[in-house]
Amino acid sequence: MNKRPRSEAELLALISRELPTVDAGVLTGIGDDCAVLQPVAENASLELLKTDALVESVHFANGTPWHKVGWKALCRPLSDIAAMGGSPRHALITIAAPSSWTSSDWRTLYRGIGKAAREFGVSVVGGETVRSTGPLFLSVTLTGRVSARNLKLRSGAKPGDLICVTGKLGGSLKSGRHLSFQPRVAEGRWLGGEAAVTAMMDLSDGLGSDLPKMAIESSCAFRLALDSLPRHSSCSVSAALYDGEDYELLLTVNPRLWPSLQSRWDLASPKLSLTPIGVMLPYGEESTPLLDGYDHLAPKRPKR
Repeated sequence: MNKRPRSEAELLALISRELPTVDAGVLTGIGDDCAVLQPVAENASLELLKTDALVESVHFANGTPWHKVGWKALCRPLSDIAAMGGSPRHALITIAAPSSWTSSDWRTLYRGIGKAAREFGVSVVGGETVRSTGPLFLSVTLTGRVSARNLKLRSGAKPGDLICVTGKLGGSLKSGRHLSFQPRVAEGRWLGGEAAVTAMMDLSDGLGSDLPKMAIESSCAFRLALDSLPRHSSCSVSAALYDGEDYELLLTVNPRLWPSLQSRWDLASPKLSLTPIGVMLPYGEESTPLLDGYDHLAPKRPKR
């Protein structure tokens, strides 16, 4: 019979078996009051910090297999680290779960977290577990690092820069890709090392919402070639703009350096497209009209 864990100690022992061995820089991980990490002795290295949360019935439907929830929970902040040109390092997992959760529920959730941690080189070093009287709530804190010369921000785009996206857009929720997507960690790290890339961010709320954010941070306007948007099969231009949860990379590229970048990209990532979809314009010019994108705090927000 599948029982509920009888104590926090029993739960920690159970979920630890689903996680990869921590890296050599972790002096103390799960099981103490705090994780203890050895500082990285790299003067040119910057620390990246990211938190991300999932709520049942908001970010995933009731009845979603827990291993898919675990995968998504860790991969969402991984996508943000990728967008900075960085490498992920350590994660803290905070979960508020119903008291009815059994050992199988916990192990299945952490199986998904552990799979993502192994694949992308993350050490899970601690967190918190508490009882919830409502739906499942899961928060991940993730650290990363990036050299100062490779750091990519949203604010670096210049008028005339090409707007590009990796992969294809649209249909993530309908197809279930929002539960199984691959964060572009290796690709983001590669792009971070390219001087041609002037700005970068990940596409989580949809191109129609995220591109204006980049434009505002870069003090630019933008023009999109809507017929050039790379779309998944059977997806409309509207779906590519507004569906969201694509977790591809949005970036801007110096147009003079684009031909060389494109050639090297095709060699480095032959199975993933990098597509120009528009151009950044000087501030004050009229941008391509777009609808308001997804916003968690909006009074009337589209269904996720």
